[in-house]
Amino acid sequence: MDYNFDELIPRRGTNSYKWDSAPGGDVIPMWVADMDFRTAPPVVDALRRRVEHGVFGYVKVPEAYYDAVAGWFGRRHVWRIEREWILYTSGVVPAVSVVVKALCEPGDKVILQTPVYNCFFSSVRNNGCEVLENPLMNNGGRYTMDYDDLERKAADPKARLLVLCNPHNPVGRVWTAEELERLNDICLRHGVRVLSDEIHCELVYQGHRYTPFAAVSDACLGNAIVANSPSKSFNTAGLQIANIISSDAETRARIDRAININEVCDVNPFGVEGLMAAYNEGEGWLDALCDYLWGNYTELCRFFADRLPRLRVTPLEGTYLVWVDCRSLGMTSDELTDRLAAEARVMVNSGTMYGSPGEGFIRINIACPRSRMMEGLGRIASVLG
Repeated sequence: MDYNFDELIPRRGTNSYKWDSAPGGDVIPMWVADMDFRTAPPVVDALRRRVEHGVFGYVKVPEAYYDAVAGWFGRRHVWRIEREWILYTSGVVPAVSVVVKALCEPGDKVILQTPVYNCFFSSVRNNGCEVLENPLMNNGGRYTMDYDDLERKAADPKARLLVLCNPHNPVGRVWTAEELERLNDICLRHGVRVLSDEIHCELVYQGHRYTPFAAVSDACLGNAIVANSPSKSFNTAGLQIANIISSDAETRARIDRAININEVCDVNPFGVEGLMAAYNEGEGWLDALCDYLWGNYTELCRFFADRLPRLRVTPLEGTYLVWVDCRSLGMTSDELTDRLAAEARVMVNSGTMYGSPGEGFIRINIACPRSRMMEGLGRIASVLG
């Protein structure tokens, strides 16, 4: 089936956070991590059927939901998930918060591999815990883990948890099984649990393969708590559905208690229906989406090489978020994003949102029709070129 990812779908005036937060009607938003594409047709059809029923009371999550989750990861990623391992909640950010609450006490330390998704910081601090940074190493534009530093940070007697981003937002790495196993070996030596945010797991490109952290080995499975959702892959973040997966019954009981303490135990019927449709019927659409996004990235790289050669585009292995090194311009990230918003009328993310190692970088969302992306890049070049 052919899917039209080139269609320009108006989103301004729909109460879109991405579009309607922009000042004025001429701004191109290339910041918030949602896509400007309609979701997979089977998801739309499932939601339409639910709307036509007309009654939107509290939902009882059916067994078919768990079958859909387990079936998807079994088929697509060779990861066997037992039904009892799955706890549902309203989103991956709430999932991160409840796992921190469940496994840490106020004053404990949580390891983050910076630069990293900004909500990790607030999830840690809002639970009275301290962020312990294990900065990634930038090796000529490709990021790797600093295992020596991780060994030191994990040895801190107050370190209880590491929050992993797999694939990584914003640097675009898809961690290999070998990298994940080495990380887990260090964490196990020091009694540090691993919470792996795998929300971008389906958005992986040529020559790379997503490995669920819990599927690397039995040791990883026993030490893992995995948070995932179809929301990034299928552009359904507003449906508010996610899963926390743990093979350990005691850990699940503690997390389940934290879910109820945080009052994120109820989900909406649209999220349930959307997930089942995406996982049961959406694979063809998703594969076509990834091909289109890779085409966008390829065009972006050509554009930067031609028009903005002073800026370095980080290799993109996964996600639709491009991490760009702008340090050659001699401006801070905030100065740069402010200038692009004011002069180019393009909104991108400042690298400092993701921790101090992000200074001098910007993050660009390329999940939009190619013509819109090229217009946005052209505006950026008119100011920075």
